Amino acid sequence: MSMDKDRIDGAAKKKMGEVKEAAGKVLGDEKMKREGQSDQVAGTVQNTVGGIKDAIRGNDSPRKNH
Repeated sequence: MSMDKDRIDGAAKKKMGEVKEAAGKVLGDEKMKREGQSDQVAGTVQNTVGGIKDAIRGNDSPRKNH
């Protein structure tokens, strides 16, 4: 069973947001920093949605093997 695409895309979006925020801090670009923070939130939400989808399908139940 594979992970939902939203989990993968969300994790990637969050990581890119972290990079963008760091670049904004280094460059002193407040807009870029805020965009990075926004991307991180969007990625977290998308990842959570994918996790819920997986849980509903039974792909990611932590107690499944217990």
